[in-house]
Amino acid sequence: MNLHRLDLVSLALFGLVARSGSISRGAELAHLAVGAASKRISDLEAAVGTPLLERHSRGVTLTPAGQALQRHAQRILGDVDQLAAELSDFAAGVVGVVRLWANTSAVIQFLPTDVASFVAENPGIRIELEERDSSDVVLAVADGRADLGLFAERTPPLGLQSLPYRQDRLVLVAPEEHPLAQREAIDFVEACDCEFVSLSSSTSLAQRLQLESSALGRRLKLRIQVRSFDAMCQMVAAGLGVAVLPEAAVQPHLRSMGLRRITLRDAWVRRQLLIGARDFAALPRPARLLMDHLLQRRPPRPPPG
Repeated sequence: MNLHRLDLVSLALFGLVARSGSISRGAELAHLAVGAASKRISDLEAAVGTPLLERHSRGVTLTPAGQALQRHAQRILGDVDQLAAELSDFAAGVVGVVRLWANTSAVIQFLPTDVASFVAENPGIRIELEERDSSDVVLAVADGRADLGLFAERTPPLGLQSLPYRQDRLVLVAPEEHPLAQREAIDFVEACDCEFVSLSSSTSLAQRLQLESSALGRRLKLRIQVRSFDAMCQMVAAGLGVAVLPEAAVQPHLRSMGLRRITLRDAWVRRQLLIGARDFAALPRPARLLMDHLLQRRPPRPPPG
């Protein structure tokens, strides 16, 4: 096997052939003559020492080796694109790029001001921010797709190092006409007979609600699941149920949507958000600067009692 004979043009062509199921269509997409494309595919098969495609009258399908090559080729080409983007940044005067993944709670409540102040102090560092579920954030940091991650405290850490970032507080949100809307504070169990609007079941917030409901011996009645805090508020305002949301995330919508915020007295509604990395000591300097900035902006912890 002579992997040194692999080249980026042939890998990109192979990906196009695999997706289109046709060497001629792949050649067209790659702006190559069919004969030249066929030669490149044959050279690939010679380099790896095994067939990559099964040829049929209606096109081609991938062999198991071809499937493996397609997976790795996608990753290699993605890395090359990332490299090109970073080198372009350096040419334009950017001294570093930090890939930051964060869950929705962090993105909505804290990161707009934190990232803006960091960029103002460090104009040569570009932040690539991706909003994902906490479990996806941890996985991205663990496999190297992100330098830093912000995620909920109960998320399996997959070996990451972590430090406290911020705390938030969950509240119950109900439409004005709801029976609970006139209450200032309740225990979560008092809301368990209501229909709920929630995020998708993969999110840390939805998982926490399911866990706490189960601990009370109750089954959460999910009316609808949506993908954002804004959508949750809109569904609650439409009378489709109540919701549990971070207090800071719902505050802007209370007056405009006619919502009521109800304090939950349960201890678990205070949540810790964490900042994590594979190895804090091994972070590139731009990522270390961002991490230090985020940690410095944490408000002081209130005294006990």
